Amino acid sequence: MAPWKRTFIAVWAANLITSIGMQAFLPFFASHLEQLGMRERDEVALWSGLLFGAAPFSAALASPLWGALGDRFGRRLMVLRAMLAITVFVGAMAFARDQWDLLWLRIAQGLFSGFLAPSLTLVSVQAPAHAQSRATAWLNTSMVIGAICGPALGELLRLELSLEAVYATVATLAGISALLVLLLAHETPAESATGAPPTLRSVLSDSFGDIAQLRANPALRAAVVLSFWIQFGLGATNPLLELHVRDLEVLIDGLPVSTSALFSTMAVANLLATPWWGAVGDRSGAYRALVGSAVGCTLALAAQALATSYEALLLARIVFGAAIAGSGPLAFGVAAQESSLAQRGGAMGLVFGARCWSVALSSMLGGAAASVVGVRGVFLANALILGGYLWVLRRGARVRELG
Repeated sequence: MAPWKRTFIAVWAANLITSIGMQAFLPFFASHLEQLGMRERDEVALWSGLLFGAAPFSAALASPLWGALGDRFGRRLMVLRAMLAITVFVGAMAFARDQWDLLWLRIAQGLFSGFLAPSLTLVSVQAPAHAQSRATAWLNTSMVIGAICGPALGELLRLELSLEAVYATVATLAGISALLVLLLAHETPAESATGAPPTLRSVLSDSFGDIAQLRANPALRAAVVLSFWIQFGLGATNPLLELHVRDLEVLIDGLPVSTSALFSTMAVANLLATPWWGAVGDRSGAYRALVGSAVGCTLALAAQALATSYEALLLARIVFGAAIAGSGPLAFGVAAQESSLAQRGGAMGLVFGARCWSVALSSMLGGAAASVVGVRGVFLANALILGGYLWVLRRGARVRELG
């Protein structure tokens, strides 16, 4: 087996195990807060949102810098750093005494434990050019499977054992993942970066310089913004989906229709479509395929806003799941294609940071917007924002061609 394939398999398995663990504890912040003595429903809701968004927020700040540092000190080291940080900080959540302990641990977890971007970088610098998008797409399938399986594992552990057992299991799984990467993932000195500068100041200066240079790349900048708004459309509308279904007033055998099918079918569509988007990206270019994914997301968001029946909403969700499956892998694919090997980690960090910002902001702003424009209005507004940015990109491309 080629060394890059062995590395890919090891990193894919480590990402799958870690993702299952991470998704096992995220749904249960409310239960943990109540276990710590919090009783007011509004206070529990407020703190649950703060705890959920704290890690993506701090990860958005740190990930570009971690990526640039990985370009200098080694990408495998960054994967190990992230997974061991999960072991430490999530494991410590079992001993939290109040909501403030949980908040500081979530912030620290976000600062140190973003594992997807360095994993993608480690695989990307070794995979051949014709397999870049497929490799990133398949790595993203590990995250999707984790999102499907993780909550069930967490619920089982919580009911049969305790919340503390959930955190201990997550920490153990992350430690196992780190061991897999340490023993099986391969990184040659040529793939590692250019060597460590002599002082911390020069390291940080060069790293921030790389980030600024990458931001000046038009294709990479467009991919970062597209990835942000696509993810924002998902995060802003998902919490409102149950209300959307209620507004349709659909009954089956006299009972209200559950929203669970809308989430599960979308997840299945996402899982099935992700490898296909990777093949499209390798064949026609990651940037062009990413634009196609964004067009599909725009249409699907508009269709959800205009749906007048449960069947129409279900179909729109399936299309949305298939279209959004390409957004992450292809944005990372653009980062790989538009950066040198020496700057690959910084480019991946920019994409990952944008997606973290989107996760941190979208659910809060989406809920606030719903009180102004309504549930359908939030779906439609996200479609218009994403479609508007696509129009700006198209118009800019035409101007450059004429020039």
